[in-house]
Amino acid sequence: MRTIGNIIWLLCGGLVMGLFWWLVGLIAFVTIIGIPWGRACFVIGEFSFFPFGKEAISRTELDQYDVGTGVLGVLGNVIWFLFAGLWLAIGHLLIAIVCFIVIIGIPFGIQHLKLAKLALAPIGKTIIDSDYAQAVRAGAV
Repeated sequence: MRTIGNIIWLLCGGLVMGLFWWLVGLIAFVTIIGIPWGRACFVIGEFSFFPFGKEAISRTELDQYDVGTGVLGVLGNVIWFLFAGLWLAIGHLLIAIVCFIVIIGIPFGIQHLKLAKLALAPIGKTIIDSDYAQAVRAGAV
């Protein structure tokens, strides 16, 4: 079912938004100082291509504390929001609205809203398998 969802997802805006994430990543790499954000753009861009079966969660939920989960992570998210996050979130939001118009597009619209939220503040997040995320939340891991 995940495979079918991911294939339909590509047609419902996933391909376009994944390419936008990668474009922003390339621009970030050109600036040198933006390399950490650029790397995150490529990871999230891949997630944007095939989101079903994966989930973005905070690294603190995995007990992974690093620079991105502290004060510097908040500063990084503010910088990200000003330069790229807002625009990527607007892109996901616009595609979500189009998806909500068609009944079959509702699950894809919801996924675009999740990605819009991630686009606003991606620093301190990681992409993991959905089953593993559920196990972490249940305390089994």
